[in-house]
Parts: sequence; structure tokens; C-alpha cells
Amino acid sequence: MAWVTCTSVKAPLILTLFYLSLFFFAGDITQKGYEKKRAKLLAAYIPQTQSKSSFSLSLSLCPFSSSRDERYRSDIHTEAVQAALAKHKEEKMPMPMPTKRRSAFVQSPMDNCTPPDTSSASEDEGSLRRRQAAVSAVLAQTLQNSEFWINRSIQGSSTSSSASSTLSHGDSSKSHNHIHSQNQTNLVFFQHIRELTCVCVCVCVWGGVIVCDCVLGVPVNSRVSTKIQQLLNTLKRPKRPPLSEFFLDDAEQIVEVPQPDPNTPRPEGRQIIPVKGEPLGVVSNWPPALQAALARWGATQAKSPALTALDITGKPLYTLTYGKLWSRSLKLAYTLLNKLGTKNEPVLKPGDRVALVYPNSDPGMFWVAFYGCLLAEVIPVPIEVPLSQKDAGNQQIGFLLGSCGISLALTSEVCLKGLPKTPSGEILQFKGWPRLRWVVTDTKYLTKPSKDWQPHIPTANSDTAYIEYKASKEGTVMGVAVSKISMLTHCQALTQACNYCEGETLVNVLDFKKDMGLWHGVLTSVMNRIHTISVPYSVMKACPLSWVQRVNVSKARVALVKCRDLHWAMMAHRDQKDINLSSLRMLIVADGANPWSVSSCDAFLNVFQSHGLKPEVICPCASSTEAMTVAIRRPGARGAPLPARAILSMGGLSHGVIRVNTEDKNSALTVQDVGHVMPGALMCIVKPDGPPMLCKTDEIGEIVLNSRAGGTMYYGLPGVTKNTFEVIPVNSGGTPIGEIPFTRTGLLGFVGPGSLVFVVGKTEGLLLVSGRRHNADDLVATALAVEPIKTVYRGRIAVFSVMVFYDERIVMVAEQRPDASEEDSFQWMSRVLQAIDSIHQVGLYCLALVPANTLPKTPLGGIHMCETKQRFLEGSLHPCNILMCPHTCVTNLPKPRQKQPVGPASIMVGNLVAGKRIAQAAGRELGLIEDQDLSRKVTSLPLSSLKFLSEALQWRAQSDPDHVLYILLNAKVTVSTATCLQLHKRAEKITAALLERGGINTGDNVVLLYPPGIDLIASFYGCLYAGCIPVTVRPPHLQNLSATLPTVRMIIDVSKAACILTTQTLMKTLRSKEAAASVNVKTWPTIIDTDDLPRKRPPHIYKPPTAEMLAYLDFSVSTTGMLTGVKISHAAVSALCRSIKLQCELYSSRQVAICLDPYCGLGFVLWCLSSVYSGHQSILIPPMELESSLPLWLSTLSQYKIRDTFCSYSVMELCTKGLGTQTEALKMRGVNLSCVRSCVVVAEERPRLALTQSFSKLFKDLGLSPRAVSTAFGSRVNLAICLQGTTGPDPSTVYVDMKSLRHDRVRLVERGAPQSLPLMESGTILPGVRVIIVNPETKGPLGDSHLGEIWVNSPHNASGYYTIYGEESLQADHFNTRLSFGEPHTLWARTGYLGFVRRTELLDASGDRHDALFVVGYLDETLELRGLRYHPIDIETSVSRAHRSIAESAVFTWTNLLVVVAELSGSEQEALDLVPLVTNVVLEEHHLIVGVVVIVDPGVIPINSRGEKQRMHLRDSFLADQLDPIYVAYNM
Repeated sequence: MAWVTCTSVKAPLILTLFYLSLFFFAGDITQKGYEKKRAKLLAAYIPQTQSKSSFSLSLSLCPFSSSRDERYRSDIHTEAVQAALAKHKEEKMPMPMPTKRRSAFVQSPMDNCTPPDTSSASEDEGSLRRRQAAVSAVLAQTLQNSEFWINRSIQGSSTSSSASSTLSHGDSSKSHNHIHSQNQTNLVFFQHIRELTCVCVCVCVWGGVIVCDCVLGVPVNSRVSTKIQQLLNTLKRPKRPPLSEFFLDDAEQIVEVPQPDPNTPRPEGRQIIPVKGEPLGVVSNWPPALQAALARWGATQAKSPALTALDITGKPLYTLTYGKLWSRSLKLAYTLLNKLGTKNEPVLKPGDRVALVYPNSDPGMFWVAFYGCLLAEVIPVPIEVPLSQKDAGNQQIGFLLGSCGISLALTSEVCLKGLPKTPSGEILQFKGWPRLRWVVTDTKYLTKPSKDWQPHIPTANSDTAYIEYKASKEGTVMGVAVSKISMLTHCQALTQACNYCEGETLVNVLDFKKDMGLWHGVLTSVMNRIHTISVPYSVMKACPLSWVQRVNVSKARVALVKCRDLHWAMMAHRDQKDINLSSLRMLIVADGANPWSVSSCDAFLNVFQSHGLKPEVICPCASSTEAMTVAIRRPGARGAPLPARAILSMGGLSHGVIRVNTEDKNSALTVQDVGHVMPGALMCIVKPDGPPMLCKTDEIGEIVLNSRAGGTMYYGLPGVTKNTFEVIPVNSGGTPIGEIPFTRTGLLGFVGPGSLVFVVGKTEGLLLVSGRRHNADDLVATALAVEPIKTVYRGRIAVFSVMVFYDERIVMVAEQRPDASEEDSFQWMSRVLQAIDSIHQVGLYCLALVPANTLPKTPLGGIHMCETKQRFLEGSLHPCNILMCPHTCVTNLPKPRQKQPVGPASIMVGNLVAGKRIAQAAGRELGLIEDQDLSRKVTSLPLSSLKFLSEALQWRAQSDPDHVLYILLNAKVTVSTATCLQLHKRAEKITAALLERGGINTGDNVVLLYPPGIDLIASFYGCLYAGCIPVTVRPPHLQNLSATLPTVRMIIDVSKAACILTTQTLMKTLRSKEAAASVNVKTWPTIIDTDDLPRKRPPHIYKPPTAEMLAYLDFSVSTTGMLTGVKISHAAVSALCRSIKLQCELYSSRQVAICLDPYCGLGFVLWCLSSVYSGHQSILIPPMELESSLPLWLSTLSQYKIRDTFCSYSVMELCTKGLGTQTEALKMRGVNLSCVRSCVVVAEERPRLALTQSFSKLFKDLGLSPRAVSTAFGSRVNLAICLQGTTGPDPSTVYVDMKSLRHDRVRLVERGAPQSLPLMESGTILPGVRVIIVNPETKGPLGDSHLGEIWVNSPHNASGYYTIYGEESLQADHFNTRLSFGEPHTLWARTGYLGFVRRTELLDASGDRHDALFVVGYLDETLELRGLRYHPIDIETSVSRAHRSIAESAVFTWTNLLVVVAELSGSEQEALDLVPLVTNVVLEEHHLIVGVVVIVDPGVIPINSRGEKQRMHLRDSFLADQLDPIYVAYNM
């Protein structure tokens, strides 16, 4: 990009460009038009630069060398790996070793994160004239009071709605439509302004202060100055984008696109010319069809051997002659056509498809079945024998059978007996398979044809002869149809290329059902009357040298092998001394297209050259299922010069170009040729991606082939067929080079000198990482060169890629030797990471070791790649060691956000100019509604005139003594009650005991240590009567004193309690030996047992002199692990009870069921205070009773016909999990929840929408209304801010964009949109409560499109913190703080929670539009990572979804690393499966890299009584090594 200097640009041009930018952002011109006009205006100012690049192409040819090494290895490559590792030898290990059931910690530095930007932006349509008018209008405004603006925006703003945060740019019909969040729009705009480096000065006069937002092109709070152009938003409500736009992929906005490297090599050769193979010769005695060849040899050479099969020891088992092959095939053909059905309704007819299911150890039966099908003109489809329901790829085989319409399978009697069966003896119905009829083809079951029956053998035509299956890279199995003419032509081409002669002997080690094993060993051999010796896989496992022995004994002329067979024979050659391979004229290496096959060939030749093996007989070839044989090296004449090899730069290959390696020998790849193109074929090299454009001569591409000897289609899949079998290459101009179709081979390569074909990889093994190509086989070879002897089991390594965060990530999985130690394995894994990074310049995303023989296998023992990948992605691979390296691999993360300094005044101006209302809301007025409680009765005092709760109880005891205030239920449903008079008298007894036995003075703190019950309530009022300050404390758990008693002791010490009121049982517990092991029991304050108190009345009942005195202390442990006590005054208690009474319409005739812990917060208020004030009857259900009787709460609601109930998330979750499947049983017991009008969940957190919705859906059958469930919200500074009332609108749910939320923005999207987060309103704001959303850093008010801290102003705010030393600054900041701008005189309390206010379309009781408060999360728990703000619950929700065995999860940060702790509910062998899944899901959904993954047992994550996770306690336990983890993975 060319930059324009400030001095070079004239002022009129700057103004023109400025307005041009406004046109673009208004959508009046397209991006293309904008760029065109802008470039035209700046053309005179941008300096012109030219650069030239050139690169010469040459191919280095080296003579044939003989270096001995193991499979996939060469001396050159081993030296390269060792050299790469030498660079890291002196370096300290950069990562800690993963731990199992123990922890090791290392600190990894990370860039310092900055908090997100808090500015505001929005855009809308408009013309230049309207924008100029808007600019003038704003600049012309004079001094105005900020309070006027705030009040006006609250009362009458009609420009703000739920849609105001989602804006569309431009016309929806334009092709370049994008949805931009407000901050992204601003960033793009400022990039353009910064490019102009214009002098843009905007002066806003505010309160007598001139704020200069931009001087000389340097932004100083520049976000606000550009709001002038957005004044149009105040004139017209912005349009919501069309629904389709919410679902556009926003990868371009998220992913950091790496800049292209100018040194990247590019192809510079000429366009390649199609390469022709030699003409296919015409021989007079070639048969018209392959069946005719069999008929000929069966008649004329009946005793000539066609096939020899070996037993498990490698000795000949039987020999099938051509006469027997012909006669048995004839019988089978006759049986298939005439004996399977009736004459009128045959089961098979010509053209039908049948499956051939034969084991690899029985080639004779397969030959008979294959040729029998050809003679019957039915189409054989050879498949593997299914051994079990869990076979790798079994379901995909079923897809093949279904796509081919197969209903009949041929097999042998032995094979049929070995198939898995049901208990009734029937063949198991395999998953995904069509129902098959099984036919046994053993000779004794075949019928001899009648004399007048002869098979129909037509001349080869385009009809399908057989179908060969092929697995794609994604694992789908497709059938490649081969026509009769293609089959015959291919046999002729192979005969010509390999110079086959009649009577030769061929040793075949390959699978005879497909590929080269079928083409050479079954088809071409019959055409040329060749004697084939088939060596099954089971023999090779027992005796790897068996095929060499067969060549020696049979004087075989041709051998058909793979590189693995060369390697195994080479390793076992010491067992045999008298081997002679001089008879071989062709050693066909079927996987010679593997770039590393040259190592195996060299090593095998080096060992067996002394045994008569000639160098020229080694013939690598290249083939694919679709095109069949592509190229094969012809057997050379003795003494002729050997073919050349290419030494290529792996760096060049990764960019798809051919470059000779001249600098770094460590990254060189030596490639051998695979000979020339097959006779009669035409070959091109095209680009593997996009249109089939011809490559240049120095460019790597996919080989495409035109030949009559190839597959014709994917059977039953015409759409996929067209893209593979009907490719027409085009030149650089896009013009087709002809009309003849080519077939894609899936091979990547190039044409070298002399038209030799070189193959460097396959498309199915291609890994495209960050725009560079890597070959999976290359990575396997590098890993095997890193001393795998101690670690890797039999060299079994799988490499594949997974798509994570918009790019492919490389995964390597290896089988670990049973005797390998943890340390050796980890050292090998570390060295592999280093070697691959040095040689291939690419990082491994994941390296995993699994136990030996556990990777899914192909029928011949190889690794089933697709199934391995599938197991990795679904978490069923069960590794025993794993290393994740996302920090080095993931290079496309968005850049960390930088904090922009924006002042509170500027934010407010921006909101007002943009038409955003200030985010504040208020409940009803508290003082305007008269109490209607007991005014109908003749009483001495109205309730509204009572200032103290103690007076309210006395008044109720006098006015209505027999009214039942409390009913306590337990698991046995025994009921204990308390009337107004009983509660009053009980409180008086406790007061007398306090004054007599406790020696209590007025104002002393008294700890109430009771289980949930009426005793707790009576003790509370007894303290008020005595003038003491009660402190409710949860009693210690009797079975876990060591963990719970210290918390009790801490609260007693912090509160400086003078006395403890408790029960006799708990008093004994406090003084027990068990308690002495945890705390000092000798220093307890005075303990008073209140179980048996004398009937005494206190001399007087204390009345506080003022309502501002303390009523009680509320102690609670926050989710961050902080123990905080807040002071609640009598005035706050009265105001809170009055507010709840008005909100919920609580009167004496009402019944309320409460299933909450009564020790702190709103739970304590509802349990102990509210009934005494309002007079309603409270039915108390201790949550711990649900452990004994789970349906207790729901049964109580039904039995008492409760309309209003309060519970916690713990209770709701317990009922959802425990009773979700018992709704029918509950209905039978008469449980009916249709009476419930409101079920309020009390919590100090974001509403758990998923849990509440699940609860509503599960118990809908019991009559529960989905509208009944809602939430309440409180905090430490104000115990009740929101509570869903009876007259307010239903709680609303919105969907916000998570990306915007990380920037502290609120942008509404539609349900189901990508990255959408559902949020439920936290309840209606209580009467007398005002809330405002404030920037927690600047303390300035925010607009309703921002996320900020919730501040509250209310008469029932807490008075302050109760601490030993007293922190005045903290006290003032949290409880008596003021806005830095706006309303300077109002005192607010800071809740510490982030949220936003949204004005909805619903109407409240007064008829005004309802302002909904949405709580998002706790400010102190948010994670500041990469400059963005993350909420732990969002990440934890994603983690819990990653795998079925994750019961619970929690996240926190440690040295700027994200730590994820996951509880494993399954077996421990699944523990390591979770590591990559957790890393993937957090990266995909939150764009964060997980630093540490800790797998623990269920129940390790601490949860408080309210069901909230104690993440900081978990963090402390992690750092103190107290978690006893199953596994700790450090993602490097």
C-alpha cells in the first residue's frame, strides 16, 4: 500500500475524500466504485514502484545410488533429521512434560492484554446533503446540561429499540453486502481517514470545556469526533438487516490474513504440453473379450497352472489349472442365472450387481466367483469380509452396496461360517448395509450346466464389467465402474508395457480384489496364461521372506509387491542364505508413487544385489482406482543407463513449484520416476484446485489421463462422476484444449526430462496449511527418522489434517510400543515436533500416541486413515500420550485489540449524536403505593408506619396472634408451624437467655448457627429484641468438618462475634475432637444452646434510636472466593421488604413456597424477613431435604396449590436431572403444577437459560406454564435488584453477538445466528430501584448498545462492608460512588456485575415501554485475553458440549494462559481424548488458545450453596497441586 504524506495532499482533496468515505459507509456507492474513485483522486500523489522477480528452473539429475535403510527412510533424510535436531540440542525444553495424576507447572509468557475499547459507533443510509445538515446542526449547538440529555434519553427516546444495534450498510440487493458491528465500521473508517492523514479537527463545546478530538491527523478520542456524520440515526430508526445476512460467514472479519511473502517461489516455465504414451499395438491373436481368453486357455491349455495358493506356513496349498478355472466358472455362471430363482422369476439377470465376499487367504474361490460373474454377465463388486459390527469403514461399505443396488452376496462356505451371527444363527445385519442374500459358491453347491447351455461372450463393449471400490479422503466408499472394453484395453496395455509372455510365473503379494493385485494378478495373467502365485497377508505376517522364497523356488519372472514387502524381506533376509533372484525380469513396486519409495528400493537392492537381483528390474509404477495404471517403468536392458532422479526443494514443493535444492540439504526430497505414460494414453498436469487449468513445466499439479483403459464413472453417483471422469483441461486463458475428457488420477506430480513421470504425492494425502502444501507421507518419513525404535510400534504412524479455525491443522497419531516409558515417549514426541518444524517449516497441531494395535486397520493391516480421523474428532481414539501445539500452529488469530483512550464525556456525546439512549432503568416509585395489608382490621398502628421489623412482629403477635406465618417441611413430610404469637414468644425467650447467660451488650454481634428451620428465624428476632446484631452462618457439614468448619471459624473471627446461638447437637460438634483437628475449639465465643430455654420474658425489648442503625450482617463467599460481609440497616430491611411486598403482591392470605438456603442474600430475606413484614404464609423446604426426598418441593407446590415459589439453581438442576424421567410417575401420584404462577430462581449470576428452559419443558406435562419460570438478581451491595413480579411483562429473551460482547458492545442478532448467545432478562426491577450502566474504568454512563457495570441506587442498598480493619477507599468506591459525568450528586452502589439495559416493545403496569435489565457476568471473573473481555460461563458452555464425558468444566487464567479444568464422567482411558476436543472448541468458538487442559474426577470443581462455581478456589488448588488430576496437558 502506498501512503500519502500530509503535506502532499491539498485541503480541497481532503474534503472530497472525506465526503467520498461518507458516501461509501452510507451505502450510496459500492466498495468497487469507492476504490476506483479514490484511486483516481490520489493517482497524482502515490509514487509508482516496480519490482521484478525471476527464478530459474533446473532439474538436478543424479545417478542411481544404493543406500541401505529401513522403510520410509534414507541416509540422506536421516542425516537431514539429525541435523535439524542438532539445532535444538543445546536448547532447554520449552514445555513441561504432561502429567498423569501429578502436576508440573511452567510459566509461558504471553503478550500483555489490554482491556477492550469502549467507544461507540453506528451507521445508516443517507445522502451527503443530509449528512452536511447533521454536521452543521451538531456544531451549532450551545451549552446544554448533561442531566437534561440523560433524562430526555430515558423518558422519551423513540430512536432506540432492540433493533438499534443491528444496522445494514447499503442496499440488500448489492453483491458486496456485509454486516459490520459498530466498532468494525469505525475501525475501517478510521483506517481510511488515517490513510489520508488529513487535518480533521472537531470541536465540541460541552459544559464550558472545549474538547478537541483530533489534531493534525492524530486521534485524541477520535472515535467521538466522527459521530457527527452519524446524526442521521436520530432522524430515522435504523433498518434491521434481512434475515439471511445474519447467517453470512464472517471469517474475513475474524481471521488475520497473513501478508504474502514476496520471496515465495512462483512457476515461471511455459505451459505444459500433453504427453502421449506409445501407441497401443495391435496383435492378431488378442481375444475379443477377457472371457474369451479364459475359454481359450480352458479348452487348449486345461492343465496349465493358473493360480497357486499358499497356506499359513507359506507352502503351496492347491493349484488351480485353467481347465478347472474355466469349468468351475461355467458352473457358477449357470447356477447364478438358472438355479437361484424360478424360470419366470430369476433372482439375477444380466447387468445386476453382486458382492464378492472372500478372504485374502482364498484366492481360488475369488477367481472362480469373479470369472463366473463375467460369464453370467452380472457385475461383480469385490468387498472385504466384515469381521464385526465395529469394523473400520464398515458403514461406508454399506453405502457402496446401497448405491450399487446390491441385494446378493457370493462367498465361500468357510467364510460364511466365520461371519458374525445373531443368537438365532442368522447373519448379522451390519450397520448401514442393505439386506443381503448370501450364496455359497463352493463346487459342491454348484450345478453342472446342461449340454445345450453356453455362456454368452460378446465382444468387449462399453457395458460395465466390474465395480472396484475406492475410499475417498473423507472416508466415503464409492464404486468405480470399469467397462468391458476398458478392462480388455487395460490388460492389453499392461501386456505391452510389461512385455508379458505366455507361461510366465508371477508372484503376487498384493490384495487380489482391487488395484494392481487385481489388474496384474487376476485379469492380465489370465489374458496371457500366466501362472500366478498368490501370497496372502497372513503368510507375510508369519514369514516376511515368503514371497522372496517363492520367487526363488518358482523361478518367477515377475513379482508384484509394495514398499512394505521390500522392507520386511530386507529385515528378515539373514534367515536365508541360498536365495537367487536372478530369474526376476520385473519387480513391480505398486506404491512407487510414494516419494519415499526410493529409500525402500535402494535398501532392498543393496541387500539382494548379491543374490542375483539386477538394478534394472525394479519398476515403480503409479496408479489410481479411477484411471487404473497411469505410468510404469519399463524393464530396462542389462547394462543400460538407469533413470535419473530429481533432488527437489521441499520448500518449493510446499508452494507447488519445482526448485532444485541447492542451499539447505536438510530440506531436500529425492524423487524417482515411475516410468512413462501407459500405451495409448494422453496425460496432462492441471492445477489441483479450481478449474482444471494446465500447469507450467515447473509447477506441481494433478495428473489427468485420457485413455480407453480406465474407469468410466462412480456407479450410481452421476454428480461426482462429472467432476472426476469428465475433466477438460483449459489453458491460461480459460479456453479448453480440446473436447476429449480426461480423468483425475488423484496423483500430484510433474513431467521430467524424457517425458518421465514423477509423482510427489496424492491429493488424498495433501495437507494444505496456511496456503502451503505438505504431503502426509513426507511427514511420516520424517517422524520415522527420529529414532522410533524405543517408541513407535512397527512404524505405524497416521498423519491427517483437521479443519480448525478456518485452516487445516496437522495431526499425527502413532502407536506406542508396549514397553516404551513415559519419558522416552515424551522425548521422542518433542524431537519429532522439532524435526518437522525445521525440515518442513510447518508445525504439528497435535501429536498423539495410542497403545499398540489400537488404531483402526484396513483388511490388509494398514492404518484406516478416515476411521482414525473420525475417532480423533469424536473423542474415541483413547491416546496414552498427547501433545498439543496450537501456539505455534495457529497463526491466523485476529490481532489483539488495543485500548483506545476515550473519555466519559466523549462517550456520552457519541451516544447522543448516534441516537443512543443512556442505559438506565427504574422500578416503580416506592412511596406512591399505599399498604393494603391489615388496614381492613382495627389495629393500633398501620404497618407502613413501623420502621423496624421487630416492631412488625410484635404488632402481628398482638393483632393476629394465631395467624400461621411459617410451615416447615422435611423429607418425612412432618410439619412444624409457627404462628405470629409463637414466634414472638420464642424470640423473647432467646432475648432473655442472651441478656442473662451471654452478657451481651447492645450492638454486639451474635452468630446464629442453625440448620434451616424456624429456630433460625426465632433467634434472629431474639437478637433484634435484645439490641444485638445477628450474623447468620451456615453450620459445618458433619461428614466434612475439615473443609467446612474453617469457614465458620473465619466468619466468627471476622465478625468479632460475642456469642454463638446454636442447637445442642451443633454445640457438641463445635467442641468435639473432630473439630479440634481443624480449628482451635478453646477460643470459641460464648455458646448458648437454645433447644431448652426457660420461660422467661426479657425486662424490655430494645428499640433502635434510628432506622439507620445496623439490623444484621450478611456474610457470603463470592464466586471469586472472597468472604465479604455487608451491613444491612433497619431502614434497608424495611425498604426491601416493602419493595418485595409490592412487587409480588404479598398479603396475609397468600402462600409462598421457599426452597432456598437461608443464610445470605435474598434467600435469607425471603426465609426470615419477608413473611413477618408482609404477613403471608411461607412454606419452608430446606434444600438438603431434597437429597432424601427428591419430589418434596414439587409435591408441596401441588398439595398446597402454591402460586408463587422461590428456589435456587441447585434445586432446579437437582429436579431436572433426578425427576426428568419420572414425570409420568409424578402425574400418577397426582402432582399438578398448573397452579404455579411464578417460579423465581434466586441467584447472583447470569440467568441459566438452558436450565430454566429444560425445567419448563420437562415439567410441562405436569401443567407447569412455560411463562412461570423467571429469575431474580441481587448482589453484595444490594440484595435484591430484580425480581419478577405479578403485574410486569413476561421476562424477555434476546440473542446477542458474542464477538461484539467481547468488545463490551451489545449487538442483537436473530436466533440461530452464528456466534449468537441467548440471554434472559434477570427479572423486573424492584420498586424504588434505579440502575444505570456505567463504564467501570471511566465511571461515565454508557448507551444502551454498550456492556458496562451495573450501578444501583435504592433505599435498600447495603450500608457498606464489614471488615476488621476497614478500607475506607473501597467502601466509598463500592457503596457511595458518583458518576464522573452526568449526575454528579446521585450516590450509587457498584454491583460488580456487567450487564446492559434494553428497551423492549412490551408494556409495563403503567403503560410505558418496559426496560429490561440483562446480567452478563461478574466483572472480577471476566478474563482479559488478547485485549478482549471473555466471560467464563461462555467458554465453559462450549467446553461441556465438546464431549459426552465432560460432566462439568471451569476456566481461569494463569500467567496469561487460559486454563480449562474438565471433570471426566467416563472411564479414565477417555481422559486424553478430551484435550484436543477442548482445544478445538475453544479455538473455533472463542478464538482463544487453551494453555493448559486439566482432566479431573467428578466433584473436584468447587460449587457453593447457590450452585455457583468457585473458580478462584479451583485456581488456588491447581497452583497448590491439590487437584490430584487424571491428566494435565500443557498446550505448547
